[in-house]
Amino acid sequence: MRWLLKSADPLQVRSLASALPQNSLTLAHLLVLRGINDAENAERFLRPSLEHLHSPYALSGMKAAVERLAAAIARKEEILIYGDYDVDGTTAIIILKTAIELCGGTADFHVPHRIREGYGMKDDIIERAATAGVRLIISVDTGIRAFTAAETARRLGVDLIVTDHHLPGQEGIPAAVAVLNPNQAGCDYPCKALCGCGVAFKLAQALMEKCLDRPDRSRLLMSFMKVVAIATIADAVPLTGENRIFAKLGLEALRTPVNAGLKALLEVSDLAGSRGLTSGEVAFRIAPRLNAAGRMDVARDVIELFSAKEPARARELAARLDQLNSERQDEERLILDQIEKRLEQDPALRDCFCMVVDGEGWHRGVIGITATRVVERYGRPALILSLDGDEAHGSGRSIRAFHLLDALESCAGLFNRFGGHAHAVGFSLPSLRVAELRTHLDNYARERLTSADFDPILDVDCEISLDQVTPDLFAALRQLEPFGMGNPEPIFVARSVRLAQPPRCVKEKHVKLKLGLANGTGAAEKNIGSKSGENWRRSITYDAMGWRMAEQVMQAQLLPGDTLDVAFCVGNNDHAEFGGLELTLRDFVASKAASFRVS
Repeated sequence: MRWLLKSADPLQVRSLASALPQNSLTLAHLLVLRGINDAENAERFLRPSLEHLHSPYALSGMKAAVERLAAAIARKEEILIYGDYDVDGTTAIIILKTAIELCGGTADFHVPHRIREGYGMKDDIIERAATAGVRLIISVDTGIRAFTAAETARRLGVDLIVTDHHLPGQEGIPAAVAVLNPNQAGCDYPCKALCGCGVAFKLAQALMEKCLDRPDRSRLLMSFMKVVAIATIADAVPLTGENRIFAKLGLEALRTPVNAGLKALLEVSDLAGSRGLTSGEVAFRIAPRLNAAGRMDVARDVIELFSAKEPARARELAARLDQLNSERQDEERLILDQIEKRLEQDPALRDCFCMVVDGEGWHRGVIGITATRVVERYGRPALILSLDGDEAHGSGRSIRAFHLLDALESCAGLFNRFGGHAHAVGFSLPSLRVAELRTHLDNYARERLTSADFDPILDVDCEISLDQVTPDLFAALRQLEPFGMGNPEPIFVARSVRLAQPPRCVKEKHVKLKLGLANGTGAAEKNIGSKSGENWRRSITYDAMGWRMAEQVMQAQLLPGDTLDVAFCVGNNDHAEFGGLELTLRDFVASKAASFRVS
């Protein structure tokens, strides 16, 4: 693994540190790395509030959308919300449906079935809605390229409001009463990286501003923030700007859930009663259960969960999502095992610069997450395809150095459909052309990548001495939360760290190390950030947890007294008896072998 040490302008760091209440050079350094150079922006970043939300009317088309929606509510018109089957789409439906009901209207919803219908708005659903008397359809997390669907709605006399966050195509935007998308041409909305639920929330915010009294609005906006935070974190959009407001305020509000469905979801995720959820817990424990509905069965269970009034019904639905998630994990393991066997039997496939692996009847709902696991394991772009008769459905994930959508564009004629972005794509093509796709992408990747590109990269924020890991540092880092895309958890490097005890394996896969300072390496000796009388810090040892690193540690044959350079995050173990500061080990090397590149 290559370590890339980030650099920050020392003058900016010292200037910002002097303006911070804590006068923390480390916190200032981390803020500057995140593009925050002055006290005002630092204050907004560290302490976001509802007042920092942008006006929803900064979104192009908002005025027309709110007027049409408010008129539909006033006239008691039938409204249909057309969503998507993932967390982003289902939570967007929940937000908008609830806001419409709070403002005196009613709305039905449609969530497509992943396998039977696939992504996007379909003509037959619009035709069925028109026959049932629907006169307004609002899309959420979809619709920005739904030109045919928009024309069908117009022909049937149904008004369409599109809310989406995906990039528009070269054709522009579909004909509609209003299109809300921060990424459309001519829209100057400050936060371009909203998720689909975030865009739906802005419509809900504007609608409530028009229809509800101010005291009610503030309370309801904060209650909505819990759901928007889940969607924002789950959709892996950058947690900066307005997304940071959603995530930080939403996570704080999740400490006191009121909705019966949300309570039940936290219970099955083993998060009930948590004093404070992290973005990681949302991403890896809550989001997978919500996503499991759309991956394995019918995503409408998610909307029903959040609509449930009776705790017993909510627990029943949450248990079903938990079971579906277990089934998703089983399917994922099954496919990964088959991929492992294929790669063992076919070294040429394993050595491809862009891996294309196909299997008959693999569950299409999990091939995307399976592709992610393959990339993590082998460090190469990977496309996983499920063969279904004459057609193959695929999902791909990539590495930092390889633009996957460009790669698919280079052989566009092979596909029935494809789309995505630099590091994630979805597509379908005739099964007979899979071998041609594999050959083309391998050749395409070999022209653009070297073997060095397959080495995993660890971005390091700061180099510190181990005795600078203190409760004050941990408290400063907590202010940067929540962590995620665009605001990663800081990674530190400490050099010449001594292994104080033999490594201890935990549940076979994990390992715990006890680390201390080697002689002459502490901040006290260097007079860096140390105070008088703090030489005692040199004697402190730290627990360091290496998740899934047992094999790496055992292969290194580490012995007490060995000197290492370690890359780690700083956390805290809350256990009543043996809690305290704890490092999360990200990588280690023998001290003499360590090298850095400054980015």
